[in-house]
Amino acid sequence: MTMAEETTNARSGNEVIDELRTWLDENWDAGLTVGEWWERLGMAGWSAPMLPTDSYGRGLNRADALAVSGTIARFGALGAPQGMSIGLASPTITTHGTRDQIDRLIPPAVTGKVAYCQLFSEPGAGSDLAGLTCKALKDGDVWHVDGQKVWTSGGQYADMGMLLARTNPEAPKHQGITWFAIDMHQPGVDIRPLKEMTGHAMFNEVFLTGAEVHDDNRIGDINNGWAAANTTLLHERSGMGARGGAGGGGGMARMARAGGVAGDLAKRAGDFVAPPKPVTATEAPKEKKAKKSVSPAQGLINLAREFGKLGDPVIRQRIVQAHILGSIAQYTTERHKAVRSQGGDIPGVANFAKLLMADIVRLNRDLGMQILGARGTLHSYDDPDAQALLAKLPGGRAAIAVTSQALGAQALPIYGGTDQIQKNIVGERALGLPKEPGDLAKVPFNELPKNG
Repeated sequence: MTMAEETTNARSGNEVIDELRTWLDENWDAGLTVGEWWERLGMAGWSAPMLPTDSYGRGLNRADALAVSGTIARFGALGAPQGMSIGLASPTITTHGTRDQIDRLIPPAVTGKVAYCQLFSEPGAGSDLAGLTCKALKDGDVWHVDGQKVWTSGGQYADMGMLLARTNPEAPKHQGITWFAIDMHQPGVDIRPLKEMTGHAMFNEVFLTGAEVHDDNRIGDINNGWAAANTTLLHERSGMGARGGAGGGGGMARMARAGGVAGDLAKRAGDFVAPPKPVTATEAPKEKKAKKSVSPAQGLINLAREFGKLGDPVIRQRIVQAHILGSIAQYTTERHKAVRSQGGDIPGVANFAKLLMADIVRLNRDLGMQILGARGTLHSYDDPDAQALLAKLPGGRAAIAVTSQALGAQALPIYGGTDQIQKNIVGERALGLPKEPGDLAKVPFNELPKNG
């Protein structure tokens, strides 16, 4: 079983959830440290249930994996470690790695012991990722890496990096790249956070000067890293496209962070979860009741009602648009699930989904600010006192979420491949349209014109 197949177990989803509930009854202990709990969760296959069963997962499809995370949350247990270790690195290693690499690199990822970052983009190679110039030279069993990366999410908290490096400058640009899992805690790796207009520093620039990575951590064949990179990017875009995005609202507990840098592994697991809601007899009948439908735009609907703008015809029109786009995103996920369960696929669905989610965040940005009006000009970046003050204004924390989302909405249409790149991929790979004239994909990288 491979990640590409994303097949479900022969058992039904209900049987899997029943097994999970039994396992949680027997294993959850709020007094464990985060690291101890994640060790149990990860090695039982519940941290990364979409991974194959022989790669520390459960072989579930995306919808059933989401049901697993929801069940853990409703139980009142700490959920799986979040981030690139499980979402990007583990699927890539599972697909392209050796048995030894799977057994050596995936357990620390699914148990939260290590956090990964993505060392792909460069100052001159963002949208044209294959134009990267960071180089790796082999000396025996060790590769020496020199170059610069940028827009590295979470790099300041990472223990390991997913590195793309040029290993053959004489090959065409897509054919001379290799994928490595590199240690970020070594001399020669300099991480510099980049503060954004959101007030946070999610991204970083990373300078690699004589950094080393052993050949044992090369994932896939030498000079065939573009295949592994596409696996990483596929999961990145699928994850972006699968996110809810129409202004749902609702609170969540403080999230425990994976890896040794963040410092959460030694903390008490129970401190990161809210107590479970008691289930009443009316909430848990033997016979299933139809779930009440909640609009993907419910958070925006609530906000418009609070600000007295639910009757505004322009606002109502845009709320309907938000509902429609959010519903399409949900239906796309369900459609893909159904097709995959029958052994098929939908070409370009990850790219479609990312493009759609980019439209959703832009619409939510504009609509949210339109609802807030002058209140939308107030935002606190990192001052707790100002945050507390803003929470007392109309809209409360929902309004804070809107202004935060508005500042960050510009990112999704860019990172993970710009909207324009997604459209090129859909046109060429999904629709079979001819490539643009002047294709340089077959020209040796060292003979390409500057910025070619």
